[in-house]
Amino acid sequence: MAAHPTPARGAPKAVLDACVLYPTILREILQGAAEAGLYQPVFSDRILREWVLATAKLGPTAPVVAEGEAAALRASFPRALVRPHPEVEARLILPDPNDRHVLATAIVSAADVIVTFNAQDFPGHILAAEGVTRRDPDGFLWELQSRHPDVMARIVETVRAKAEAISGQPQPLKPILKRARLYRLGKALGV
Repeated sequence: MAAHPTPARGAPKAVLDACVLYPTILREILQGAAEAGLYQPVFSDRILREWVLATAKLGPTAPVVAEGEAAALRASFPRALVRPHPEVEARLILPDPNDRHVLATAIVSAADVIVTFNAQDFPGHILAAEGVTRRDPDGFLWELQSRHPDVMARIVETVRAKAEAISGQPQPLKPILKRARLYRLGKALGV
């Protein structure tokens, strides 16, 4: 893991919603792309806390592991952490009030995009009024892959090899990407 990676000039700034941090494979691909400077990640302590709490359904030790991973993410990307701005959050109206903090994080950080699976919670017209767009993680990573195919191929292979080393079993790329709901990325990578 690179310490304090610097994004490439013109790299988009992207808020990572908790739902895209929860799946390990997806998080590691997103993290690898950020470490390569393909985009600048943005998150808040609340987003990271939501991710950690979501892991509780995996068992009692999962939140402890996730807390360590969240600490490593904070350490790797110290400029990514945005402090709360309740005054910004208070003026926002979203279908789910519990997601206002995500949009507030995007506004305060001048992010270009929110990467999330939750399309219905972030209506395009509301985001557009704030100068932000929403992308599903597959589309976001597919776009990065289309601009940086060799870099993204290396990142994805590194993540696949790590999963294989941890499991001690062969981990073909196609099923890994399918479980992570990265269909377009998989197709672009030829799997």
